[in-house]
Amino acid sequence: MRFVRDNSLSIVFGLLFLGALVGQSIAGYSNENELLTAHQEPTMSYGDYVTSSSFGVEMLENWQSEYLQFTLFILATIWLFQRGSNESKQEEELGLETDEQQRVGRHADERSPRWARTKDWRYQLYANSLIIVMVTIFIGSWFGQSVTGMTNYNEEQQLHDQAKISWVSYVGKGEFWERTLSNWQSEFLAVGSMAIFTVYLRQRGSPESKPVGAPHGETASSG
Repeated sequence: MRFVRDNSLSIVFGLLFLGALVGQSIAGYSNENELLTAHQEPTMSYGDYVTSSSFGVEMLENWQSEYLQFTLFILATIWLFQRGSNESKQEEELGLETDEQQRVGRHADERSPRWARTKDWRYQLYANSLIIVMVTIFIGSWFGQSVTGMTNYNEEQQLHDQAKISWVSYVGKGEFWERTLSNWQSEFLAVGSMAIFTVYLRQRGSPESKPVGAPHGETASSG
């Protein structure tokens, strides 16, 4: 029970993710078979659907946009400032901060991660490990989206007796960038909205909000 309590936020959102993913697969499977029936084509099994390019492209295009959002937000908040926002650092703390503030090297204590106590390549890797992982997931899911999207597009081409296209041709097509940018713009809107909303709006008890009585101009405080 202690493990569940200590990890309850991750567990709950992990379960919500799995539930939504299963729900998406069921809804997509039903929709796909409706389309196949309407075109007098044989229906597919659930297993075939969840391993198909149709399901893959719908799933991965959301993953890549989410991790792009995280990547850009992590980098932007190092250097950029929004007065009064809970999502921004204090103006005087902008930048990479001092070793003392970051508790690295000789400023680390016995509880600090081992690689934070060094100043060699291990420190450099660990000091940027979050952005490295986020960028890797973004690139991987973006590439996966492009491959599954190309496969799905070529399947449609084959159904209409038209020529298949290469991956390079597909990523240059308007269809690919329409799907991609429609997700990106929604992520940028969400992040920008959150940054400015936390200046003026409150949610008591949430660390994503300032204290209810905090002045609008108070920056980087948590409720």
